[in-house]
Amino acid sequence: MRLIALALLALGLLLSPLPGAAEKTESFNKDVKMVEHYLQNLESARARFVQTTHDGTQLVGTFYLQRPGKLRFEYDEPIKDFVVADGFFIYFYDAELGEQTNAPIGQTLADFFLRKDLSLEGDIMVQSVRRKGGFLQIELVQSSDPEAGSITLGFKEDPLTLSKWRVVDAQGLITEVELFYLKTDIKHPADLFVYADPEGRTKGLND
Repeated sequence: MRLIALALLALGLLLSPLPGAAEKTESFNKDVKMVEHYLQNLESARARFVQTTHDGTQLVGTFYLQRPGKLRFEYDEPIKDFVVADGFFIYFYDAELGEQTNAPIGQTLADFFLRKDLSLEGDIMVQSVRRKGGFLQIELVQSSDPEAGSITLGFKEDPLTLSKWRVVDAQGLITEVELFYLKTDIKHPADLFVYADPEGRTKGLND
């Protein structure tokens, strides 16, 4: 599997079938509101990450976030692939091919996380809430097509902290991203979230 496919998995673009919706209890609603409030106030962040694929392959790098609309994944050497969202598009650079592909943020599940008015209802629906393995786990689906797939966010509690997410593709293959040393309220340089061709062959791709 190419690294560009792994990046797509990391952002929740490849999804898998799910069971029926969970019963919404008082505890369920309380947890959802708590997570929603946390995400709404997560404006900027930086963390180290470990991305693990179904076959045990691990890739390490740094994750950057600037809401609304911007993020970046940079893999450690010798991997030169990267992912960057500039507020309008998400770009995926494949170093092996020396090419980039892109998609409007609004066409990806990452949109719910990057939008200014983040909400866990409307076009996004909470499929399940559970506590397992020391994490509060929130499973999300698209309201218009809940059978299309999901992304599960994992949070440590006390204090609530985003720590991981998991995506399962249509073949049942799991990719998980774990965050470490998460720092919030970071002031990032503006050009961190601009797509720049590593070979300097093009300019203004996200103007």
